[in-house]
Amino acid sequence: MDNERIISSDPELFLKLAKMRMPFGKYKGRLLIDLPEPYVVWFSQKGFPEGQIGEMLRIIYEIKTNGLEYLFTPLREK
Repeated sequence: MDNERIISSDPELFLKLAKMRMPFGKYKGRLLIDLPEPYVVWFSQKGFPEGQIGEMLRIIYEIKTNGLEYLFTPLREK
């Protein structure tokens, strides 16, 4: 199943992605959806971390490389 279908079929995952922050590294504390695309691409080339953060970064990679960031606009905190 592709990530767009996963997101649309699992609203809880979508909301979790919208709120999750990077737990380590150069961009610690930044929302995953706000990570620079080159950084996420770097992970895709070097290997995603293990566990939940790795899965979330994989989905963010697909979102960014497919230009789907706009889906998160309505969920951004003001």
